[in-house]
Amino acid sequence: MSAGAALDDQPAAVGVDVGGTKLHGLALSAGGRVIAETRAATPVTARPPTTPGAAIADAVVAIVDGLGLAVDGTDVPIGVGVPGMLDRHGVLVCSPNLPGAVGADFPSLLAERLSTGSFVVENDANCAALAEHTLGAARGLDDVVVITLGTGIGGGLVVGGRPMLGAQGFAGEVGHMVVDPSGPLCPCGRRGCWERYASGAGLARLAREAAIGGQLPEVVALAGGDPEAVRGEHVSSAALGGDLDALHVMRELGWWVAFGLANLAAVLDPQRFVIGGGLAAGAGEYLLEPTRVAFDELVEGGTSRPRIDIVAAELGERAGAVGAALVAQSNPSAT
Repeated sequence: MSAGAALDDQPAAVGVDVGGTKLHGLALSAGGRVIAETRAATPVTARPPTTPGAAIADAVVAIVDGLGLAVDGTDVPIGVGVPGMLDRHGVLVCSPNLPGAVGADFPSLLAERLSTGSFVVENDANCAALAEHTLGAARGLDDVVVITLGTGIGGGLVVGGRPMLGAQGFAGEVGHMVVDPSGPLCPCGRRGCWERYASGAGLARLAREAAIGGQLPEVVALAGGDPEAVRGEHVSSAALGGDLDALHVMRELGWWVAFGLANLAAVLDPQRFVIGGGLAAGAGEYLLEPTRVAFDELVEGGTSRPRIDIVAAELGERAGAVGAALVAQSNPSAT
């Protein structure tokens, strides 16, 4: 075995992506290869916690332990991606999908639990953007927007070849652009946020409304016959099977995705939109193609302007964890 191959079998960094429903951890080699991987459910906090974020920090440590690597107390840096408004000091200021962790000082919580001081905390969508920009679908491009469609919507911005974080570190909270001020209530407290229409939760809402109205029989069957139990994955599965009603809902979802992208294009003028997250990974071109069609109709300048690519993320659901590892690798002394 060559020295290079041996090094590619050694962990250069660990990344943990904290999601609204699950944590995803992996160890990344210096060459960008995933050499160990594990997942676990995100802990649910039944009441306001005494120490915000403590359960999440415990779960992160368990994920690191679950990788089966001797990283604690070594020089292997650990990166953690967290959803929501994370300030430049690693404090979670607002997180609709992790309400029990709001106010958490993650660097302090992790320092109490890890003997190594080599870790860094960053917004999860910023991590995904870095991963796609470094190793994925945005390689070689200077101006890119990475959108993660999952339970909600995350956004990571690359402007002039560098991540755009904003004055406080809050840039990229694109899921909470208001697209309909009289729309459904969002966990953030406002109405009509983009993620209420264009996320996995948005897809489920669109489908349930149709199912309760007597439509989507194939989707309802996948949900056990209960229209109230319809979820986004039922629609994606039916669409992949060619169900015309499900495909219609996917086109409606694609319009809402495109609506938000058109707004972002008017402000940021990117070269490419990279669409990732669990929803996009599951639906694939059944979502991306109607999104492209609607985007051409909605974007300022339409087809007269240079085309903005809309492509699938290459790293799939790993993007957040890979990006967290890359952040840690580039900031090995950060705490």
